Amino acid sequence: MDDSTEDNKLLAEARSLFQKLDGLPLRRRVRLLNSIRLLLHEHSPFRGEPVDCVLWFAGNHVKGNDYNPNTVAPPEMTLLTRSIEADGYTQPIVAYREPHNKADLEIVDGFHRKRVGTENQLIRDRLFGYLPITLINAWRGNRSNRMAATIRHNRARGVHGVIPMTQVVADLVRAGWKDFEIATELGMDVDEILRFKQTSGLPELFKDHPYSQAWE
Repeated sequence: MDDSTEDNKLLAEARSLFQKLDGLPLRRRVRLLNSIRLLLHEHSPFRGEPVDCVLWFAGNHVKGNDYNPNTVAPPEMTLLTRSIEADGYTQPIVAYREPHNKADLEIVDGFHRKRVGTENQLIRDRLFGYLPITLINAWRGNRSNRMAATIRHNRARGVHGVIPMTQVVADLVRAGWKDFEIATELGMDVDEILRFKQTSGLPELFKDHPYSQAWE
């Protein structure tokens, strides 16, 4: 059997299987489709890339985080809404799922895409209350790594807030990160990190800094 014949046979078997999904109730169908996508992801040569697997979760189980410094002005929020209305979701929401709580997800990137999908009646109805989700790699799951991932997403788009960024830097320092680690992970230089530490006004952030002549 040549490759094309075998490929067609596999596709026919898959098509026959998937047709059985069409008559299922919505929630069960979504649950099974997510499971099938996860199975495909396991066998994908791109399984190390989160975007290889986009799942659908009920919007009321997708929660914001408490450290995101990204803000969107009203005109940009209106444009984002219009974009999703007209073009659909072309970017999934990036989220993290706690191993012990598989029901709720914490957003790493895409809080405003989540807002559009849950607050806009037209879009919410169109998606049956679900949102497209890509799960961040599990090994990046601790809070410090999630914070760093959020900042990278924001800074790569050229948006972040000074005051919240100060808090993020402070939290990472308290978590034991060194200045060079923060610089590498958040795309900063060491002087920029020092300025955020100074903005914080918290003396404990400087406990490992030698005092220079200028400080005396």
